[in-house]
Amino acid sequence: MAINNNIIVGLDIGTTKVCAIVGQMAENGKLNILGMGKAPSQGGVSRGMVANVAKAVTAIQSAVEDAIKQSQVQVKTVFVGIAGHHIKSLQHRGTLSRKQWDVEITEDELYKLEVEMENLALSPGLEILHVLPQEYRIDGEEGIKDPVGRVGVRVECNYHIITGETSAAKTIFMAVRRAGLEIADLIVEPVASAAAVLSEPEMEAGVALIDIGGGTTDICIFDDGAIRHTAIIPIGGDRITKDLQEAFGILKDQAEFVKVNYGSCFPTEAMKNEVVVVPGLPGRAPKEISLYAISQVIRARVEDIIQKVDFEIVVSGIRHKLAGGIVLTGGGSSMKDITQLFNYFIGLEVHIGSPGHRLGKAMIDEVRNPMYATSIGLVLKGFELAAKSEAIQLNNEFIVKQEAPVSNNDGFLDDVVAEAPQTGQLDFGNTPEAQEKNGFGIFGGGWFNSNKGIIKDIKNWMQDGEDFQE
Repeated sequence: MAINNNIIVGLDIGTTKVCAIVGQMAENGKLNILGMGKAPSQGGVSRGMVANVAKAVTAIQSAVEDAIKQSQVQVKTVFVGIAGHHIKSLQHRGTLSRKQWDVEITEDELYKLEVEMENLALSPGLEILHVLPQEYRIDGEEGIKDPVGRVGVRVECNYHIITGETSAAKTIFMAVRRAGLEIADLIVEPVASAAAVLSEPEMEAGVALIDIGGGTTDICIFDDGAIRHTAIIPIGGDRITKDLQEAFGILKDQAEFVKVNYGSCFPTEAMKNEVVVVPGLPGRAPKEISLYAISQVIRARVEDIIQKVDFEIVVSGIRHKLAGGIVLTGGGSSMKDITQLFNYFIGLEVHIGSPGHRLGKAMIDEVRNPMYATSIGLVLKGFELAAKSEAIQLNNEFIVKQEAPVSNNDGFLDDVVAEAPQTGQLDFGNTPEAQEKNGFGIFGGGWFNSNKGIIKDIKNWMQDGEDFQE
């Protein structure tokens, strides 16, 4: 299908924050980030699921408005992430019987077989979110990854099917539509995170992706290039913050600050002699909290998460095949010494994964942080799904502004001269005032300022960077 301006928007409705990212795919396969917006969820989302529609709508609108301002793209359609403990996975085999064995197998035949899997009978209240092929079998020959172009009578495929509660999906649709947007498709968040963080060699070797978010810990396990197991644990970084709040009787914001700036997953003897002073409530004395005690609380909860992750790895049945070990991502992966703790208990190689390798030039480097892995993945999966399905309609377009002609008679240059410092020289692009007010220097990067020609500046910047597409 044709994608207008090659622009797709991912919307991550998380427990702690809502994030919207506007992306454009370059010809070299790198994703150029045009803009990003984020807003606190303010209690609208709990453990990955929309709990308060009104609060979620407010957060979505705020995040999308910021993304529009930064990207200058009118956002109308979004790919949205779905998470929560209701997300489950199962394996199922589909079969296609062909009349002519000597006719080559086509992509259309495989697509029809995949669509048939969406009619699989499920328990009431559940619906299929993803049907992901693992490997094919043709007339008894196993381990075929791409059967297109081959011949045969009986084509079978093992599918990894991800399901979720219909009510949870409908609540997301309700919140997004009330925010004035349309949903192109729902994407399970660990699948999106994997698209942003993992490389093909890692998925071929066998790897477990662990995305530690605010309300959930998402798990996606791969082997031989295919997804083998998916699970979502309803515990995340927010639970650690809550533990610190309850253990030391401090405010939530204080607990979050202590966790991020002083927390560690490995308590040491040296920490017993160090304390952090937390301001008390009005009229009460400040509290001194031992760093050792803080680390003990954090370690206890992280161990709980690790045990549940290890259980899911065992359930997958391919623990012994994970040559790529474990890749941690998400905001929770930034906790100090967390990789050592995972390695200590599970015994597999562990490292932190970020979406940076999938990105081209970005207007903000912040999106390379692991906490934005899901948001970036939603955009990447959006391009993948939009290329496959003609049913997905997108209408995100650049905001076109009328650029007024510049002349000596319209007062524009006179106003600039009047604002220039009286130094005997007019350096329009390098004055602090011009940089602060306009973003782009008037004569430093283009003739017009940001209010009159930001689209032109963005396009010029992209063309100077990596493979910009009109």
